[in-house]
Amino acid sequence: MVYTCNELNAGYAADGYARARGVACVIATFTVGGLSLLNAVAGAFSERLPLIVITGAPNSNDFGTMRVLHHTTGNPGGGIADEVAAFKPYTCHQEQIFSLEYAHHQLDTAISTGMRLSRPVYINIACNLAGLKHPTFEREPVPYSLAPVHTNPVSLAAAVETALELLTSSVKPVLVGGVKLRPAADRAAFAALAAASRYPVAIQPSAKGMVDETAPRFIGIYWGQVSTPYCAETVESADAYVFCGPIFNDYTTVGYSLLLKEDRKIVVEVDRVSVGGRRFFNCVAAADFMTALAARITPNETAWVNYERMYVPPGILVKPPPTEPLRTTILFSHIQALLTPDTAVIAETGDSWFNCLKLRLPPGCGYEFQMQYGSIGWSVGATLGYAHGAREKRVITAVGDGSFQMTAQEVSTLLRYGDHLTFGPIIFLINNKGYTIEVEIHDGEYNVINDWDYCAFVVAFNKGSPYKLFTARAGTEAELEAAIAGAQADPAALAFIEVCVDKDDCSRELLEWGSRVAACNGRPPARE
Repeated sequence: MVYTCNELNAGYAADGYARARGVACVIATFTVGGLSLLNAVAGAFSERLPLIVITGAPNSNDFGTMRVLHHTTGNPGGGIADEVAAFKPYTCHQEQIFSLEYAHHQLDTAISTGMRLSRPVYINIACNLAGLKHPTFEREPVPYSLAPVHTNPVSLAAAVETALELLTSSVKPVLVGGVKLRPAADRAAFAALAAASRYPVAIQPSAKGMVDETAPRFIGIYWGQVSTPYCAETVESADAYVFCGPIFNDYTTVGYSLLLKEDRKIVVEVDRVSVGGRRFFNCVAAADFMTALAARITPNETAWVNYERMYVPPGILVKPPPTEPLRTTILFSHIQALLTPDTAVIAETGDSWFNCLKLRLPPGCGYEFQMQYGSIGWSVGATLGYAHGAREKRVITAVGDGSFQMTAQEVSTLLRYGDHLTFGPIIFLINNKGYTIEVEIHDGEYNVINDWDYCAFVVAFNKGSPYKLFTARAGTEAELEAAIAGAQADPAALAFIEVCVDKDDCSRELLEWGSRVAACNGRPPARE
């Protein structure tokens, strides 16, 4: 049990823990806590993470009455129903427990549904039931099995045959992985398909960390105009594409600007397959389809050979003198050097997205970010949860100053429970004095924030705590090297490094992506 500073951050922490361990539970008080938690639950829903969300509820004798209850808006009799209604769009199952008679069944139903669908579930429990004894709960819970996802064999066979027709008529097909590959079975099936097909393998940005980047024929991140060099050219010049577990939203498509031919696209979703945008096969589990396709696919290295022919290795990073003001590119070259199979990267929404995506992950190195929902401030709570869920790894977090100001107080919780962790996280606070990602989409005075003394702020959190804390501020490469050395000197300590860079120092990819997303957002209303 880890107690956080507020409910929103508890939700972010549960999100991070679920990414590391497969499921998490988060508990909050009735309505004022639940609705504060709701934003984080919506993010977990968008990322297909199973969270067991539990809130308290009023006394069971108040259910079904017209009494006005505390922690509500004051509508007679509406307090309980209002919270359930709020959670309904963002959870796959809801249960209200105001009697012990069916409580065990209700709990098992909620948990098994969330695990089966890989989505959050919501449970509220009347406050006067929690401490009561009941025979159902006096012994160890009886194990129960989760219903497996079933594939219709006829639909599967038809999907494979149709996909093979398209692929065998293609000269240079490619394979692209998406974020819905999160389940272990899907990742293994995707790796098997990549090996059998011998196609070049790319991933959407939100799938980073789900595919081995050292595997043969891996070509990087496919993200339209901001892709890894030579990746977009390879994917978009192909005459067939197999997308496994993708999400095509305005962010992943860079304002809907991908140059793909819909009639040459095979899309493998969680439980259905589409071929050419016209043939749809339902009740087909993604892992089953990828496995069946791998068993019959004809290897084709044409696109890979083309990629190798045009590929030019990255140039040597030009370094300024170590005493000159620090650049973001230099920072991330040092973060790259920190990565091992025993580390994990947490990337906050913002320019950290783009810079962290360029990191080359060694096998076993974890990687998480929240691209679909993009809730600014997510990374601080997620670092807390992930660090507790993956205690064998040292978490390295990149977060901007604007994002940090939203959820900074969970550093206090990291310090409070530091002795529970094998490794203390390393938090790189990138101080560029504002919301840089927002500046590149649409600038305004609202993107400027108050500058904090971040290191002093974190030290203040540690008053009276026995946990070790290392802080440093770096404005040059020499200072950064000294700070990283200090962080590595004691891996058990929480390391907080404030990195000061120019407010206009951002990645090339953010500039390109921001201008295209801004153009997409600024489209005039369609004429009727």
